[in-house]
Amino acid sequence: MKMHFLKSTLFSLLGLLVFTNQVQAEERVVATVDGIPVMASQMKRALGNKANTETNRKAAIDAVIDDILVQKAIQESGVKITNAHIEGVLENIAAQNGITYGQLLDALEYQGINIATYRKQIANQLLMQAVQSQNFGKNIDVTRDQVESLGKKMFEQAKESGKLKEVTATEYEVRHILLKLNPLLNDAQAKAQLNQIRADILAKKKTFAEAAKEYSKDYLSGANGGSLGYALPDVYVGAFQNAIKSTKKGTISQPFKSEYGWHILEVTGTRQGDVTENAYRQKAYEQLVNSQLQEESRNWVKGLRRGADIQYLD
Repeated sequence: MKMHFLKSTLFSLLGLLVFTNQVQAEERVVATVDGIPVMASQMKRALGNKANTETNRKAAIDAVIDDILVQKAIQESGVKITNAHIEGVLENIAAQNGITYGQLLDALEYQGINIATYRKQIANQLLMQAVQSQNFGKNIDVTRDQVESLGKKMFEQAKESGKLKEVTATEYEVRHILLKLNPLLNDAQAKAQLNQIRADILAKKKTFAEAAKEYSKDYLSGANGGSLGYALPDVYVGAFQNAIKSTKKGTISQPFKSEYGWHILEVTGTRQGDVTENAYRQKAYEQLVNSQLQEESRNWVKGLRRGADIQYLD
């Protein structure tokens, strides 16, 4: 009995020793970056389903090193992402998919996605975007000719392949009155004058067109009763876009300021316009910008590697 017990214990210890050796083999250090170890298990995860060749192992180790350097740069940048930022992204994702916030959480759970892990992924993406905006993006140079050329090419290719999809968007017919600031007309005075003009129009003392011809400093549209015709909101500056979208058809907006001066506007009509070619121009612009951003990102990581102490271990 005693001998049997000893043999059992010995085999258990031998099994434990083999297991321990396997763990140690798995957790051996394969490289270091600025003194931070890269473990064999990290390399294995980065390797994924690729063949376990020397070239692929080296690429996997480099991927882990790049990730360590990027995470280190993020920490050193001092950028902070709050829970409010993350919740805002989640709410936007839900809205874009036409579901509620609660339904989004249910959908993630149904797909086996841990919400805590999902939030962490979003936080990492937000951090990366913030650090990217600090370190690169300033040298992005996309010309109008590049956008027009690529947009036309993409449009024609989609048309020839039968994959062209018509895109429509709401165009607004707008008229406005503009008062420009000058030494004799400050912000308060311009706003007060527009409030009075607006009140006179609402009281039917004069029409919008008459007021535009009399007061507007946008002389081209003023001569036409303030009319800007039909256009997409995004052709205008931000404050003007916002005013168009927030003003109900047939009503006159409250006075608002843009970089051109103070305005009131009226939306006189809406229609669905064909913006397919514009959509392809937008796709072309995004593709060109993303291509340059990716190149800058690669160069940034290369720069991080140049400044790091990287050691590969046998």
